[in-house]
Amino acid sequence: MIFLPLCYIIESTFKERERAMQEKLKARIMDAEGISRAIRRLSHEITERNKGTDGVVIVGILKRGASLANRIAEEIFKIEGARVPVGHIDVTYYRDDLSTQNIQPVVNSTNIPFDINERHVILVDDVIYTGRTVRAAIDGLFRKGRPRTVQLAVLVDRGLRELPFKPDFVGKNIPTSHQESVRVSTVEEDGCDSVIIIEK
Repeated sequence: MIFLPLCYIIESTFKERERAMQEKLKARIMDAEGISRAIRRLSHEITERNKGTDGVVIVGILKRGASLANRIAEEIFKIEGARVPVGHIDVTYYRDDLSTQNIQPVVNSTNIPFDINERHVILVDDVIYTGRTVRAAIDGLFRKGRPRTVQLAVLVDRGLRELPFKPDFVGKNIPTSHQESVRVSTVEEDGCDSVIIIEK
C-alpha cells in the first residue's frame, strides 16, 4: 500500500488537511534519493552545456523552484568549485489567468540581486505543465534585463503543454492526464522530499 507523504497530511489549515486525506494517490514517482539523483544529473548537464559556470546565473520560480535552484547551485559548486549567483522570481503579477479566474494572489518578493544582462540564466521550476508559469517567469525576467540565453531546468515534465516551451534540462518525464495532479514537495517548503501523482 502507498501512503501520502507525511508533509501532505500535516498541512497548515484544517481545509488543507481534509483535502490531503481525501485525495487519491495514484503513484509515488520520486523519493528523497530520487530527487537528489535528479538534481545531481541536472547540475552536471547544466555545467556541460555551458562549458563551466562563466556567465551562468540561476533563478528559481517561487516557491519550490527556488528551493531546487539553491540545491542545483550547491551541486554545481561541488562539481566546479565555483559559486553561481542564485535568485528567485515571483510570477504572480505576470500570470495570464488572474483576470479570468477568481484568484486572490499571494505575492512573494522577487529577489534577483545580480545583473542578468548578457548572462546565461538557468530558470528552475519544480513541474512544467501548460507552460504558462514559464511564460510568466520569462516576462518577469525580461523586465529585469536582457539575458544572453534563458535555459529551463525542471524536476518534472508532465507534458500537456498549451504554450510552446520545451525544457533544456529535465529530471524526469512523467506522462499524465488532465485528471491528474503532480505534487512536488521539498524539505525546505514541506518538510520532506517527494513527487507523487494525485487523481483529481
